[in-house]
Amino acid sequence: MTQVTFTDHEGATRALDATPGDSVMETAVRNGVPGIVAECGGSLSCATCHVYVDATDLAALVPMEEMEDEMLWGTAEDRTDCSRLSCQIRLDEGAHLHVTTPATQV
Repeated sequence: MTQVTFTDHEGATRALDATPGDSVMETAVRNGVPGIVAECGGSLSCATCHVYVDATDLAALVPMEEMEDEMLWGTAEDRTDCSRLSCQIRLDEGAHLHVTTPATQV
C-alpha cells in the first residue's frame, strides 16, 4: 500500500492511501488536505504546494531538478533542507512518505 502522512503546521496528522505514480500534491488535492493550495495544478509555476519532507524520507526521493530548486526560493514560508514542491514528488508503489505543510502557501 502506498501512503502519505500529512502533518499540518499545528501538528494535526492525516494519513492517506495514495495511488502509485501520482504526486503528493495530487493526493492532497484529491483528499482536501488543508495547506496545499496548488494554484498552478502541478505545472511547476507557483510554489503553493511547498512541503517539508521528513528528513528520514528524503534519501528515498528522486533528487529535485533545477527548476524546482529555483521555485523553492519563492515560497511564502522559509525554505529548509527538507523543502520540496509536492507536485514534483511522484509516489512509488509501497511508498510511505511523511510531509509537513507550512503555516501558509501565499
